[in-house]
Amino acid sequence: MHSMSQPSRILLFTCVAVLCIFPAATAVAQERSIAATNTTPNLNVLSAGQWQQIDTAVDRGLEFIARNQQADGSFMTLRSGQPGVSSLCIMAFLSRGHVPGMGPYGDQLERAIEFVLSTQHASGVLSIEPRGSGSRGRPNYNHAIAGLMLGEVYGMTTGDLSNRIRESIPRALKFSRMRQTRRKRNPRDHGGWRYIAPYGPNDSDLTATSWQLMFYRSAKNAEFDVPAEFIDDAMGYVRRCYVPQKGEFVYGLAHDEEHYASGGTVGGGIVALSMGGEHHTEMAQAGGRWILQHPFTHYNRRQQSDDRYHYSAYYCSQAMFQLGGKYWERFYPDLQKVLLTNQRADGSWDREAMHDGQFGNVYTTALTILALTPPYQLLPIYQR
Repeated sequence: MHSMSQPSRILLFTCVAVLCIFPAATAVAQERSIAATNTTPNLNVLSAGQWQQIDTAVDRGLEFIARNQQADGSFMTLRSGQPGVSSLCIMAFLSRGHVPGMGPYGDQLERAIEFVLSTQHASGVLSIEPRGSGSRGRPNYNHAIAGLMLGEVYGMTTGDLSNRIRESIPRALKFSRMRQTRRKRNPRDHGGWRYIAPYGPNDSDLTATSWQLMFYRSAKNAEFDVPAEFIDDAMGYVRRCYVPQKGEFVYGLAHDEEHYASGGTVGGGIVALSMGGEHHTEMAQAGGRWILQHPFTHYNRRQQSDDRYHYSAYYCSQAMFQLGGKYWERFYPDLQKVLLTNQRADGSWDREAMHDGQFGNVYTTALTILALTPPYQLLPIYQR
């Protein structure tokens, strides 16, 4: 199922870990020698000193997350946010080059991965609460984020842990496809995902769909069986969420209070297009222009009432790096300045101010690190 041999995987990720002992500014300097195109992210947007400041901020954030690991291997958040939040924390470490079983966080990462695996149910869903929390619940989100993480970390693990991941991912894919193909009340929702429990007029939404699409792509990259139909169905829904008159991607297709755009939906739409190989379409570029018109200037405050600052910063940063060129040049310098200015003394960032604050600041710290680290290009799913 995975063609890379165990020794080759160990060698590859040992090399990654060794390289990441040095500041990311070194890797950035090497990237500058590559001939640029109009869509190549320009890494000269910051000085070497500024890149070093980002390295330091990311390292401090990771130290904070590490201090908040629980006895069961999870990272601190609400029960209903697991294993999604712990999976985001694991990916934050991976984005800086830390790998399971090696280096200062190797043991902690293995324990965290074991926790995520322990949450899988017989149905294949990865969630502590498979039926959700209250009327809405987030099992589909937890499941997709955890599946994405397992796909990313699979090639970095060996032995029993690797075997357990290899057994877990096909079961998780089966659950995702089952949820994707459930009958939708509105045919336009075909191909997407929603909460586990019925909620409102939409049977799919763009943010849940973007995470699931990333899980599909990560599993496919790791050479698990993900038929093209799975991805094509999801891409069809993503395209239908695009509103050409406004150049934006909306959360849901029913014309009600959920028919809105936010940093999370627009950034998520661009990233989703990239996962399907549509890297620089007019849809994606229009989304990039929307993001530039809705900057992250005021920390932990957004113009849209349904927006989340750190969640949107994560998605928009990944999206603008995928677009590259002027989008990246005009976006990232301002974002990193605001984020670094507002890092707390303990290395964390504030919890979300408008929505999802109950998940705490381990969650937002992981998202912020993932928003800062696209230039490191160490998470396979986001590599250009």
